[in-house]
Amino acid sequence: MTLQMCEEAAMAAIALQASRRRPDTRQAAALKPLDPDVVSAAIPAFFIGRNSAGLWVVREANGRVGGLFLFKSSAVDFANRQSAPARCALVFPAETFELDIENRGNPLIVLAEGARQLLARVTARRRT
Repeated sequence: MTLQMCEEAAMAAIALQASRRRPDTRQAAALKPLDPDVVSAAIPAFFIGRNSAGLWVVREANGRVGGLFLFKSSAVDFANRQSAPARCALVFPAETFELDIENRGNPLIVLAEGARQLLARVTARRRT
């Protein structure tokens, strides 16, 4: 099995899982600024978590850069690359949150989101 086939299978699984979820009535979490007593302003900090579709979201604390990923490890690698050569602080919020800036992560996510929406529409038609 090639890497591309694995990625496509993962995207299809995420799309299927998202289409079966019940609509969440809660809003996605708003990312609050970090307390300077906890993390120094000199250290780059990144929020890493999941969005409502189940994809991994990375967002720099000040909103300078962010991206969407299939795998948590890819999200962590992205944060580390963006802060290189220095290290960064990683914050994992318990709530879901959405990427509110341009996606500089996995470019295939746009296709995965389109597939998820299409699958959700097809599933909804079959239920009625």
